[in-house]
Amino acid sequence: MKIKSVEPFQVTMGAGTGWMPRSAFVKIELEDGTTGWGEASPMHGGLASLGIIARDMVPYLVGKDPLDHAVLLDTLMHRCIKLGPDGAVTAALAALDIALWDIKGKLLGQPVHKLLGGAWRDEFTCYASIGGNAARTVDQVVAEVARRVETDRPAAVKIRWDGDRTRLDVDIPGDIAKARAVRELLGPDAVIGFDANNGYSVGGAIRVGRALEDLGYSWFEEPVQHYHVRAMGEVAQRLDITVSAGEQTYTLQALKDLIEAGVRMIQPDIVKMGGITGMMQCAALAHAHGVELVPHQTQPAIGHLANLHVLSTVMHLTRPVELADMWERGAPVFRSYAKPDNGRFALPQAPGLGVDMDEEELMRRKLPI
Repeated sequence: MKIKSVEPFQVTMGAGTGWMPRSAFVKIELEDGTTGWGEASPMHGGLASLGIIARDMVPYLVGKDPLDHAVLLDTLMHRCIKLGPDGAVTAALAALDIALWDIKGKLLGQPVHKLLGGAWRDEFTCYASIGGNAARTVDQVVAEVARRVETDRPAAVKIRWDGDRTRLDVDIPGDIAKARAVRELLGPDAVIGFDANNGYSVGGAIRVGRALEDLGYSWFEEPVQHYHVRAMGEVAQRLDITVSAGEQTYTLQALKDLIEAGVRMIQPDIVKMGGITGMMQCAALAHAHGVELVPHQTQPAIGHLANLHVLSTVMHLTRPVELADMWERGAPVFRSYAKPDNGRFALPQAPGLGVDMDEEELMRRKLPI
């Protein structure tokens, strides 16, 4: 059975406004009509990745055997290596990889996690990832955290800053005050993470990190610019709090560099770095080095389901699954989107990824690239 067509496209999500109003998808169809769905990183609409798929990858894939999965994607990565390979290329490959795993599961009549070796768990707690706090007052931060906790019933909370990455150490006393107010709101036993979104210098990060240690925070995410790998490692080694990074890391080799620098919790993203195959490689790397794998994952539909399949196979899963802002934008296109039930996600059991969508609604929202 051969690949008949590969179609990359954008879809308007939710109301089509605000944070990430469009998602980047790919549909692979075989000659017998079997289809697989994949998702690329939606940064800037995902247009760079979708364009690479359409221009540089589709002509190669049409007519190929989808079960030659690894050969096809490794060939495409090396054909496009002069474009990066970080970023747009790896996100393009992630979308194709996820779609090919979906097809493989459907052809074999098995959910993807069975093909990956089996699941250790069939449900997952979530943590509420709450962004935009750089621009909020202390009272506004507290109100938003309280709202999300009431709505999502998460097992943990992460407060994100989402500030201006061109300016460092903007308001360290104010940031610490917000962190303290959230601890006071949630109580002494709540599990809380702090995502700086690359907002500090090394000195600023150590100052904030020590305050977070005193407040009993569980992890400190991307305290310095992601491209300063040695600086990230220095912060990680000088603090007791777990320092995490990796959502802007796109290759296995670059993730290894982060670990060797001293980062003990890695957070690659399934729609940015190699899809399901890439994330399974990350899991093996983390296991070999004895570090935590806690994937970054903000997409409410296909990427979310792919992430659950991978995480079900990780024996020592140490943290809840990320539930980002505006997860509701997965509706009305997707019925199986990131909607927690009393703070928990269920592992899909249908063949492939278990994507359940309204294809008529999808067509109404579909945008050309």
